Amino acid sequence: MSNEFKKRRYSMRRRRRRDNGEIHQGTFILPNLLTTANMFCGFYGIISAINGRYQAAALAILASCLFDILDGKVARLVRATSRFGVEYDSLADLVAFGVGPGLLIYLWALKPFGRLGWLAAFLFMACGALRLARFNVQVDTVSKKHFVGLPIPGAACMLATTVLFASHWNIAYAPQHSIMLVVSTYVLGFLMVSNVPYNSFKELEMVKDRPLPTLFIILVLLTVVATKPHLMLFSLGLAYVVSGPLGLLMKSYRQWRAPKAELKPIPPLTNEPEPVTKGDQKN
Repeated sequence: MSNEFKKRRYSMRRRRRRDNGEIHQGTFILPNLLTTANMFCGFYGIISAINGRYQAAALAILASCLFDILDGKVARLVRATSRFGVEYDSLADLVAFGVGPGLLIYLWALKPFGRLGWLAAFLFMACGALRLARFNVQVDTVSKKHFVGLPIPGAACMLATTVLFASHWNIAYAPQHSIMLVVSTYVLGFLMVSNVPYNSFKELEMVKDRPLPTLFIILVLLTVVATKPHLMLFSLGLAYVVSGPLGLLMKSYRQWRAPKAELKPIPPLTNEPEPVTKGDQKN
């Protein structure tokens, strides 16, 4: 059997597998490598926070968020989604977006509060774990347009951008001023386990129908963020966190202001017999 015949048969097998929708096992490695990079950045953020390098820890959390987005996109692109990947991604997210940000915010600002501070950090991590578990259970039953509760990467990025924003502008948090960070940590934990809907940006018709204007808007947004990254990233994170409760309040207000359906008047009850029409008379 010649080498040319072997190559031709091998190419025919690959084409047949592709036509039948079969995926080579090697394609499952790439999404899992990206998930491992997500967990590595989270672990690096933990080490950096312990060593007092808080800005590096915050940047590591943002890098974890980027890898978290990429692993899902790549898995769907190469059709290599699996139950193993879902569970592995959740474990990596707990390290990168639960343990890492909780430890960062505790060592950076909540440590002077003692028990109240580390309980806030623990609550953030525990609510993140509950959020991930609920997402895995409801992934096939809820709408893809909205998340139920604040996603754990959004809460982690909110803490990370807060650290970057305060460090860039040299904002020193004294214990009496850090009470807002304690409250914010508790609020972020509550939002993760709440039923407040948050936009997932997964099904945008404008992206499908108008790709060039969408690309232009993304480029403009990236340019604006690049001018003042510390301020803009913090503003975008805060806007997304607030968008959930604000949208829920606006929806409730519109429902309250909506005119009620007019009910048809019920005829009064009388004892008088109904008039008999000619068609109803008996012969």
